[in-house]
Amino acid sequence: MRLAFYAPMKPPDHAVPSGDREIARLLMRALALAGFDVDLASRLRTFDREGDAKRQARMATVGAAVARRLVRRYRRVGGTPAVWFTYHLHHKAPDVVGPAVCRALHIPYVVAEASVAAKQRDGPWRVGYAQSLDALRRASGVVCLNPADAAGVRAVVAGTPCEVVPPFVDAQRFPPRSERQPDEPVRLVTVAMMRAGAKLRSYRLLADALRRIDAAPWRLAIVGDGPVRGEVAEAFAPFPTGRVHFLGALDAAGVAGVLRQSDVFVWPAIDEAFGMALLEAQACGLPVVAGRSEGVASIVSDRRSGLLADMGDAPAFATALDALIVDGERRRRLGTQARQHVLDRHDLASAARSLRAFIARASERFAMSAASESRDDGHA
Repeated sequence: MRLAFYAPMKPPDHAVPSGDREIARLLMRALALAGFDVDLASRLRTFDREGDAKRQARMATVGAAVARRLVRRYRRVGGTPAVWFTYHLHHKAPDVVGPAVCRALHIPYVVAEASVAAKQRDGPWRVGYAQSLDALRRASGVVCLNPADAAGVRAVVAGTPCEVVPPFVDAQRFPPRSERQPDEPVRLVTVAMMRAGAKLRSYRLLADALRRIDAAPWRLAIVGDGPVRGEVAEAFAPFPTGRVHFLGALDAAGVAGVLRQSDVFVWPAIDEAFGMALLEAQACGLPVVAGRSEGVASIVSDRRSGLLADMGDAPAFATALDALIVDGERRRRLGTQARQHVLDRHDLASAARSLRAFIARASERFAMSAASESRDDGHA
Protein backbone atom coordinates (compact mmCIF):
# COMPACT_ATOMS: atom_id res chain seq x y z
CA MET A 1 0.00 0.00 0.00
CA ARG A 2 1.53 3.29 -1.09
CA LEU A 3 1.62 6.15 1.41
CA ALA A 4 2.44 9.77 0.63
CA PHE A 5 4.52 11.35 3.41
CA TYR A 6 4.89 15.10 3.98
CA ALA A 7 6.57 17.18 6.69
CA PRO A 8 5.80 20.91 6.18
CA MET A 9 7.90 22.01 9.17
CA LYS A 10 11.14 20.46 7.87
CA PRO A 11 11.55 17.70 5.27
CA PRO A 12 13.28 14.54 6.50
CA ASP A 13 16.25 15.07 4.18
CA HIS A 14 16.84 18.70 5.23
CA ALA A 15 20.51 19.58 5.68
CA VAL A 16 20.15 20.96 9.23
CA PRO A 17 19.78 18.32 11.96
CA SER A 18 17.07 18.70 14.60
CA GLY A 19 14.66 16.67 16.65
CA ASP A 20 11.92 17.50 14.18
CA ARG A 21 13.93 16.11 11.28
CA GLU A 22 14.79 12.98 13.26
CA ILE A 23 11.14 12.31 14.12
CA ALA A 24 10.18 12.67 10.45
CA ARG A 25 12.84 10.14 9.50
CA LEU A 26 11.76 7.75 12.23
CA LEU A 27 8.13 8.01 11.17
CA MET A 28 9.08 7.13 7.60
CA ARG A 29 11.02 4.10 8.85
CA ALA A 30 8.18 3.01 11.13
CA LEU A 31 5.65 3.35 8.32
CA ALA A 32 7.87 1.28 6.02
CA LEU A 33 8.22 -1.35 8.76
CA ALA A 34 4.43 -1.28 9.07
CA GLY A 35 4.21 -2.44 5.45
CA PHE A 36 3.68 0.83 3.55
CA ASP A 37 5.52 1.87 0.41
CA VAL A 38 6.47 5.33 1.68
CA ASP A 39 6.80 8.13 -0.88
CA LEU A 40 8.16 11.55 0.15
CA ALA A 41 5.47 13.54 -1.64
CA SER A 42 6.91 17.05 -1.32
CA ARG A 43 9.79 18.99 0.18
CA LEU A 44 7.85 22.27 0.31
CA ARG A 45 8.70 23.91 3.64
CA THR A 46 5.96 26.20 4.87
CA PHE A 47 7.75 27.09 8.11
CA ASP A 48 7.37 30.77 9.02
CA ARG A 49 9.67 31.75 11.87
CA GLU A 50 8.76 35.45 12.00
CA GLY A 51 4.96 35.51 11.89
CA ASP A 52 4.72 37.08 8.44
CA ALA A 53 1.03 37.02 7.43
CA LYS A 54 1.85 37.82 3.80
CA ARG A 55 4.22 34.86 3.58
CA GLN A 56 1.62 32.60 5.19
CA ALA A 57 -0.98 33.65 2.62
CA ARG A 58 1.52 33.27 -0.21
CA MET A 59 2.31 29.73 0.88
CA ALA A 60 -1.33 28.79 0.32
CA THR A 61 -0.93 29.75 -3.36
CA VAL A 62 2.34 27.86 -3.65
CA GLY A 63 0.84 24.84 -1.89
CA ALA A 64 -2.13 24.76 -4.25
CA ALA A 65 0.22 24.70 -7.23
CA VAL A 66 2.28 21.89 -5.69
CA ALA A 67 -0.91 19.93 -5.00
CA ARG A 68 -2.05 20.27 -8.62
CA ARG A 69 1.32 19.04 -9.88
CA LEU A 70 1.23 16.06 -7.53
CA VAL A 71 -2.29 15.09 -8.61
CA ARG A 72 -1.28 15.27 -12.29
CA ARG A 73 1.81 13.17 -11.59
CA TYR A 74 -0.09 10.52 -9.66
CA ARG A 75 -2.75 10.27 -12.34
CA ARG A 76 -0.26 10.25 -15.22
CA VAL A 77 2.37 7.89 -13.82
CA GLY A 78 0.09 5.76 -11.68
CA GLY A 79 0.79 4.52 -8.19
CA THR A 80 -1.77 6.80 -6.55
CA PRO A 81 -1.21 6.65 -2.79
CA ALA A 82 -3.80 4.89 -0.66
CA VAL A 83 -3.31 7.40 2.15
CA TRP A 84 -1.63 10.76 2.78
CA PHE A 85 0.36 11.18 6.03
CA THR A 86 1.41 14.63 7.26
CA TYR A 87 3.84 15.00 10.15
CA HIS A 88 3.79 18.10 12.39
CA LEU A 89 0.82 20.25 11.53
CA HIS A 90 1.48 23.59 13.24
CA HIS A 91 0.46 27.24 12.96
CA LYS A 92 4.06 28.04 11.98
CA ALA A 93 4.04 25.28 9.36
CA PRO A 94 0.54 24.49 8.07
CA ASP A 95 -0.14 21.81 5.47
CA VAL A 96 -1.35 23.60 2.35
CA VAL A 97 -0.71 20.61 0.07
CA GLY A 98 -2.11 17.39 1.54
CA PRO A 99 -5.80 18.26 1.95
CA ALA A 100 -6.08 19.39 -1.69
CA VAL A 101 -4.40 16.21 -2.95
CA CYS A 102 -6.67 14.07 -0.80
CA ARG A 103 -9.80 15.82 -2.07
CA ALA A 104 -8.75 15.34 -5.68
CA LEU A 105 -7.73 11.69 -5.32
CA HIS A 106 -10.41 10.72 -2.77
CA ILE A 107 -7.93 9.26 -0.27
CA PRO A 108 -7.78 9.55 3.53
CA TYR A 109 -5.73 12.29 5.17
CA VAL A 110 -3.88 11.28 8.36
CA VAL A 111 -1.94 13.68 10.59
CA ALA A 112 0.72 13.02 13.21
CA GLU A 113 1.75 15.60 15.80
CA ALA A 114 -0.81 18.35 15.36
CA SER A 115 -0.71 21.39 17.60
CA VAL A 116 -3.62 23.73 18.39
CA ALA A 117 -2.53 26.97 20.08
CA ALA A 118 -5.73 28.99 20.45
CA LYS A 119 -3.79 32.12 21.43
CA GLN A 120 -2.56 32.28 17.84
CA ARG A 121 -6.08 32.81 16.49
CA ASP A 122 -5.55 36.57 16.35
CA GLY A 123 -1.76 36.69 16.59
CA PRO A 124 1.00 37.08 14.00
CA TRP A 125 0.50 33.47 12.84
CA ARG A 126 -3.28 33.83 12.50
CA VAL A 127 -3.23 32.88 8.80
CA GLY A 128 -1.13 29.79 9.45
CA TYR A 129 -3.30 28.95 12.44
CA ALA A 130 -6.45 29.04 10.31
CA GLN A 131 -4.74 26.99 7.59
CA SER A 132 -3.60 24.34 10.07
CA LEU A 133 -7.10 24.06 11.57
CA ASP A 134 -8.65 23.74 8.11
CA ALA A 135 -6.29 20.85 7.40
CA LEU A 136 -6.89 19.28 10.79
CA ARG A 137 -10.65 19.27 10.27
CA ARG A 138 -10.07 17.40 7.00
CA ALA A 139 -8.24 14.57 8.78
CA SER A 140 -9.59 11.03 8.96
CA GLY A 141 -7.33 10.37 11.94
CA VAL A 142 -4.80 12.19 14.13
CA VAL A 143 -1.82 10.70 15.96
CA CYS A 144 -0.50 12.67 18.95
CA LEU A 145 3.10 11.99 19.97
CA ASN A 146 2.85 14.46 22.85
CA PRO A 147 -0.13 13.73 25.15
CA ALA A 148 -0.27 17.43 26.01
CA ASP A 149 -1.58 18.11 22.48
CA ALA A 150 -4.43 15.59 22.58
CA ALA A 151 -7.08 17.67 24.36
CA GLY A 152 -6.69 20.65 22.02
CA VAL A 153 -6.78 18.43 18.95
CA ARG A 154 -9.85 16.50 20.11
CA ALA A 155 -11.71 19.74 20.67
CA VAL A 156 -11.22 20.56 16.97
CA VAL A 157 -11.77 17.10 15.47
CA ALA A 158 -14.61 15.80 17.65
CA GLY A 159 -15.59 12.34 16.44
CA THR A 160 -12.40 11.81 14.42
CA PRO A 161 -10.05 9.08 15.74
CA CYS A 162 -7.31 10.71 17.81
CA GLU A 163 -4.78 8.46 19.50
CA VAL A 164 -1.59 9.01 21.50
CA VAL A 165 1.32 6.98 20.11
CA PRO A 166 4.40 7.33 22.33
CA PRO A 167 7.47 8.92 20.73
CA PHE A 168 10.01 6.30 19.70
CA VAL A 169 13.56 5.59 18.62
CA ASP A 170 15.32 2.70 16.95
CA ALA A 171 16.85 1.23 20.09
CA GLN A 172 19.22 -0.94 18.04
CA ARG A 173 21.06 2.23 17.01
CA PHE A 174 21.79 2.98 20.66
CA PRO A 175 23.59 0.03 22.28
CA PRO A 176 24.07 0.02 26.06
CA ARG A 177 26.67 2.33 27.50
CA SER A 178 30.21 1.28 28.44
CA GLU A 179 31.11 0.54 32.04
CA ARG A 180 33.16 3.16 33.85
CA GLN A 181 35.90 3.06 36.46
CA PRO A 182 34.40 3.70 39.92
CA ASP A 183 36.98 6.35 40.84
CA GLU A 184 36.25 8.54 37.80
CA PRO A 185 34.10 11.67 38.02
CA VAL A 186 30.49 11.03 36.99
CA ARG A 187 30.19 11.76 33.28
CA LEU A 188 27.23 14.02 32.57
CA VAL A 189 26.05 14.70 29.03
CA THR A 190 23.53 16.87 27.29
CA VAL A 191 22.54 17.06 23.62
CA ALA A 192 20.66 20.12 22.39
CA MET A 193 20.72 22.78 19.71
CA MET A 194 21.91 26.22 20.76
CA ARG A 195 19.03 28.54 19.90
CA ALA A 196 17.62 31.65 21.54
CA GLY A 197 14.55 31.20 23.71
CA ALA A 198 13.76 28.01 25.62
CA LYS A 199 16.97 26.21 24.58
CA LEU A 200 19.19 29.01 25.86
CA ARG A 201 17.15 29.26 29.08
CA SER A 202 17.62 25.52 29.59
CA TYR A 203 21.38 25.79 29.12
CA ARG A 204 21.56 28.66 31.59
CA LEU A 205 19.48 26.77 34.15
CA LEU A 206 21.76 23.75 33.75
CA ALA A 207 24.80 25.92 34.45
CA ASP A 208 23.04 27.41 37.48
CA ALA A 209 22.19 23.95 38.83
CA LEU A 210 25.74 22.68 38.36
CA ARG A 211 27.16 25.68 40.24
CA ARG A 212 25.05 24.59 43.21
CA ILE A 213 26.77 21.18 43.28
CA ASP A 214 30.21 22.40 42.29
CA ALA A 215 31.87 20.25 44.96
CA ALA A 216 30.40 17.00 43.58
CA PRO A 217 32.60 14.79 41.36
CA TRP A 218 31.24 15.44 37.84
CA ARG A 219 32.27 16.59 34.41
CA LEU A 220 29.94 17.60 31.59
CA ALA A 221 30.00 16.98 27.82
CA ILE A 222 27.82 19.27 25.70
CA VAL A 223 26.83 18.11 22.21
CA GLY A 224 25.28 20.82 20.06
CA ASP A 225 25.84 24.05 18.22
CA GLY A 226 23.87 27.00 16.95
CA PRO A 227 23.56 30.77 16.77
CA VAL A 228 23.79 31.35 20.55
CA ARG A 229 26.85 29.18 21.18
CA GLY A 230 28.64 32.25 22.57
CA GLU A 231 25.91 32.84 25.17
CA VAL A 232 25.94 29.15 26.13
CA ALA A 233 29.71 29.19 26.53
CA GLU A 234 29.41 32.31 28.68
CA ALA A 235 26.97 30.53 31.01
CA PHE A 236 29.54 27.77 31.67
CA ALA A 237 32.61 30.04 31.69
CA PRO A 238 32.90 30.14 35.54
CA PHE A 239 33.76 26.43 35.67
CA PRO A 240 37.45 25.43 35.65
CA THR A 241 39.05 24.43 32.35
CA GLY A 242 38.44 20.77 31.58
CA ARG A 243 35.27 20.39 33.59
CA VAL A 244 32.86 21.30 30.76
CA HIS A 245 33.62 20.04 27.25
CA PHE A 246 31.96 21.50 24.14
CA LEU A 247 31.89 18.79 21.46
CA GLY A 248 29.96 20.75 18.82
CA ALA A 249 27.34 19.26 16.52
CA LEU A 250 27.71 15.51 15.88
CA ASP A 251 25.96 13.12 13.54
CA ALA A 252 23.74 10.33 14.86
CA ALA A 253 26.61 7.87 15.23
CA GLY A 254 28.69 10.48 17.03
CA VAL A 255 25.88 11.28 19.47
CA ALA A 256 25.36 7.58 20.19
CA GLY A 257 29.09 7.20 20.84
CA VAL A 258 29.16 10.06 23.36
CA LEU A 259 26.05 8.75 25.12
CA ARG A 260 27.66 5.31 25.49
CA GLN A 261 30.64 6.92 27.25
CA SER A 262 28.44 8.83 29.72
CA ASP A 263 26.68 8.11 33.01
CA VAL A 264 23.76 10.55 33.30
CA PHE A 265 21.85 12.61 30.73
CA VAL A 266 20.92 16.09 31.96
CA TRP A 267 18.55 18.60 30.38
CA PRO A 268 16.19 21.12 32.08
CA ALA A 269 13.80 20.84 29.08
CA ILE A 270 12.18 24.24 29.52
CA ASP A 271 9.06 24.35 27.31
CA GLU A 272 10.20 21.10 25.65
CA ALA A 273 7.54 19.06 23.86
CA PHE A 274 9.31 15.84 24.91
CA GLY A 275 12.87 15.74 23.53
CA MET A 276 14.21 12.93 21.34
CA ALA A 277 17.62 13.08 23.02
CA LEU A 278 15.98 12.00 26.28
CA LEU A 279 14.79 8.81 24.58
CA GLU A 280 18.14 8.18 22.90
CA ALA A 281 19.95 8.53 26.22
CA GLN A 282 17.61 6.10 27.95
CA ALA A 283 18.03 3.64 25.07
CA CYS A 284 21.77 3.67 25.84
CA GLY A 285 21.04 2.87 29.48
CA LEU A 286 21.53 6.37 30.89
CA PRO A 287 19.26 7.64 33.64
CA VAL A 288 17.85 11.09 32.88
CA VAL A 289 17.57 14.20 35.04
CA ALA A 290 15.14 16.57 33.34
CA GLY A 291 12.55 19.28 33.87
CA ARG A 292 9.04 18.01 34.31
CA SER A 293 6.32 18.67 31.73
CA GLU A 294 3.53 16.47 30.47
CA GLY A 295 5.49 15.60 27.34
CA VAL A 296 8.75 14.84 29.17
CA ALA A 297 6.92 12.83 31.83
CA SER A 298 5.39 10.73 29.04
CA ILE A 299 8.83 9.44 28.01
CA VAL A 300 10.82 9.59 31.27
CA SER A 301 9.42 7.46 34.08
CA ASP A 302 10.12 9.48 37.23
CA ARG A 303 12.11 7.45 39.79
CA ARG A 304 12.21 4.47 37.40
CA SER A 305 14.18 5.67 34.37
CA GLY A 306 15.29 9.02 35.74
CA LEU A 307 14.44 11.91 38.04
CA LEU A 308 12.20 14.83 37.11
CA ALA A 309 12.38 18.24 38.75
CA ASP A 310 9.83 21.01 38.46
CA MET A 311 10.48 22.81 35.18
CA GLY A 312 12.52 25.98 35.67
CA ASP A 313 13.53 25.13 39.27
CA ALA A 314 17.35 25.18 39.40
CA PRO A 315 17.67 24.16 43.09
CA ALA A 316 15.35 21.16 42.56
CA PHE A 317 17.25 20.17 39.42
CA ALA A 318 20.54 20.37 41.31
CA THR A 319 19.17 18.24 44.16
CA ALA A 320 17.95 15.53 41.76
CA LEU A 321 21.24 15.48 39.88
CA ASP A 322 23.32 15.37 43.07
CA ALA A 323 21.27 12.38 44.25
CA LEU A 324 22.43 10.37 41.24
CA ILE A 325 26.01 11.60 41.34
CA VAL A 326 26.55 10.41 44.92
CA ASP A 327 24.63 7.12 44.62
CA GLY A 328 26.29 4.92 42.02
CA GLU A 329 24.10 1.91 42.70
CA ARG A 330 20.90 3.91 42.16
CA ARG A 331 22.38 5.49 39.05
CA ARG A 332 23.13 2.06 37.55
CA ARG A 333 19.73 0.67 38.51
CA LEU A 334 17.86 3.57 36.93
CA GLY A 335 20.03 3.26 33.83
CA THR A 336 19.17 -0.41 33.41
CA GLN A 337 15.50 0.38 33.87
CA ALA A 338 15.76 3.29 31.43
CA ARG A 339 16.86 1.02 28.58
CA GLN A 340 14.11 -1.49 29.35
CA HIS A 341 11.59 1.36 29.49
CA VAL A 342 12.49 2.35 25.91
CA LEU A 343 12.43 -1.24 24.67
CA ASP A 344 9.01 -1.80 26.22
CA ARG A 345 7.26 1.44 25.22
CA HIS A 346 9.30 3.56 22.82
CA ASP A 347 10.93 1.31 20.24
CA LEU A 348 10.51 1.45 16.47
CA ALA A 349 8.77 -1.93 16.21
CA SER A 350 6.02 -1.05 18.70
CA ALA A 351 5.44 2.28 16.92
CA ALA A 352 5.13 0.48 13.57
CA ARG A 353 2.43 -1.80 14.97
CA SER A 354 0.52 1.11 16.47
CA LEU A 355 0.70 3.20 13.29
CA ARG A 356 -0.39 0.31 11.07
CA ALA A 357 -3.45 -0.37 13.24
CA PHE A 358 -4.34 3.31 13.51
CA ILE A 359 -4.08 4.01 9.78
CA ALA A 360 -6.26 0.97 9.10
CA ARG A 361 -8.95 2.39 11.39
CA ALA A 362 -8.67 5.87 9.88
CA SER A 363 -8.90 4.44 6.35
CA GLU A 364 -11.95 2.39 7.30
CA ARG A 365 -13.60 5.47 8.74
CA PHE A 366 -12.83 7.39 5.55
CA ALA A 367 -14.30 4.61 3.38
CA MET A 368 -17.48 4.46 5.47
CA SER A 369 -17.87 8.24 5.32
CA ALA A 370 -17.33 8.26 1.55
CA ALA A 371 -19.90 5.48 1.11
CA SER A 372 -22.40 7.38 3.24
CA GLU A 373 -21.89 10.57 1.21
CA SER A 374 -22.34 8.59 -2.00
CA ARG A 375 -25.65 7.17 -0.78
CA ASP A 376 -26.81 10.63 0.26
CA ASP A 377 -25.93 11.99 -3.20
CA GLY A 378 -27.86 9.18 -4.81
CA HIS A 379 -30.97 10.05 -2.84
CA ALA A 380 -30.73 13.74 -3.62
